[in-house]
Amino acid sequence: MQTLRQIIKEAEDRKVAIGHFNFSNLEGLWAIFRGAKNLGVPVIAGLSEGERDFVGVSQAVALVKSLRDEYDYPIFLSADHTYSFERAKEAIDAGFDLIVFDRSELPLEENIAETKKCVAYAREINPEIMIEGELGHIGKSSKMLDEIPEGTEIEGEALTKAEDAQAFVSGSGVDLFSPAVGNLHGMLKHAPNPRLDLEKIKELKSVVGVPIILHGGSGTSDEDLLGAVQAGVSVIHINTELRLAYRQALVEFLQENPDEIAPYKILKNSIKVMRDVVEKRLKLFSGLG
Repeated sequence: MQTLRQIIKEAEDRKVAIGHFNFSNLEGLWAIFRGAKNLGVPVIAGLSEGERDFVGVSQAVALVKSLRDEYDYPIFLSADHTYSFERAKEAIDAGFDLIVFDRSELPLEENIAETKKCVAYAREINPEIMIEGELGHIGKSSKMLDEIPEGTEIEGEALTKAEDAQAFVSGSGVDLFSPAVGNLHGMLKHAPNPRLDLEKIKELKSVVGVPIILHGGSGTSDEDLLGAVQAGVSVIHINTELRLAYRQALVEFLQENPDEIAPYKILKNSIKVMRDVVEKRLKLFSGLG
């Protein structure tokens, strides 16, 4: 089986993108796995710090490994949005395939120094573990938003600058790079999410020398996501769309079946609708739709 590094490189060369989907429970993981397997494409399953606390760090590793081994399938595990070296070390030691090390709220030089420390530790433990670094703050929460959060960098001079990106990647040694290019974590309740700056993605791609990752894919138009892939994005993150689908299906089932108490029956449709979201997004990212 190919490594995650090889799979992302292949996606970069083919101008397609790998889907990165977050899960909070076994139902979410089954949805991600089944959606990807139905299409025959690789996939990354991720957990934020809060999601890892809920699922369990070593438990998440065991779950994903069991799917990869039993089905001989390229599903990989990501420690999404990790905000400290201690939490990154925990995930590296546990055997995660990818650490998303997010110190984007720090000044550039501090971000470089802390990210470099994380990269060095991962190389020491297992050179196949990939480290993603972030430059440009796009918010934190994968939820439904009334408005764009204060301090979120989504336009103009606030977007990641090419010279800063080049300095960050070369200084930190990251394998993957996540910039602010108009993207936003979460989905706006009453308006479309902001448009992506596709020219900015192209500019950054031309200078950083590593694959570019797009966070905040939920709520972004198909047109912009396709444009981002063509501009050089190799991995796209989706979380809020899955959470919303899960909740809506759960509420609908409980309203229609108020006397049902078996969890595996209650949650069955939630798995299906999340799987549908995964498949729809993967078709788009992989050029299959």
